[in-house]
Amino acid sequence: MEDNNTSFPINKWAEEDRPREKMQFKGRSSLSDAELVAILMGSGNRSMSAVDLAKLILRDNENDLNELSRRSIDDLKKYDGIGEAKAISIISALELGRRRKFTEKVVKPKISSASDVYELCQADLLDLPHEEFWIVLLKRNNEVICRERISIGGFSGTFADPKVIFKKALEKNASYLILVHNHPSGNKKPSQADLNLTKKLKEAGKTLDLPVLDHLIFTDNGYFSFADEAIL
Repeated sequence: MEDNNTSFPINKWAEEDRPREKMQFKGRSSLSDAELVAILMGSGNRSMSAVDLAKLILRDNENDLNELSRRSIDDLKKYDGIGEAKAISIISALELGRRRKFTEKVVKPKISSASDVYELCQADLLDLPHEEFWIVLLKRNNEVICRERISIGGFSGTFADPKVIFKKALEKNASYLILVHNHPSGNKKPSQADLNLTKKLKEAGKTLDLPVLDHLIFTDNGYFSFADEAIL
């Protein structure tokens, strides 16, 4: 059955059905994703209420907030009624939600598996539209010292300079390091360049007595671990 509210401006709706008032009366969990996005926007356009416009935006993103979080300011500005300020508000709210997932993590976790590395790096690499190369530096007991970004690239590649990688590791007095880079395409399979770089860095680590324990290819839907696949 069609919602009769959609043909009227929000300020003409019954007070308990307006998103802001609904939150006040019924609590935040009572609001749909579209209603929450509508609150961020504040208004729609000449032909659509804020809720209807939010529904359209969500529909175009498979009704998936993870998909919406990948949209840029320019992507959102393509919608009639969405200017720069509204686009920034939506993106900022989604980014806060993403960061919230990781605020309660142990500050200095220990790494015992590739899945630990994947979880650790989600705050840095999840939803990125481009490639980045990171290293995770460990103490001798496998406690994390820090994560360091080495480079930012494009959709299909990024450059990792061995001199920069090992300089940072030595400066932090690391005992071990783990290589991590993402594939925005979602393809977990390592390229020949990935294989060559991993071999090169592993050999350099042996020379410097700074072993490379793993190389993780990160995607939003999982990972590929060189160590787990016994090709490190």
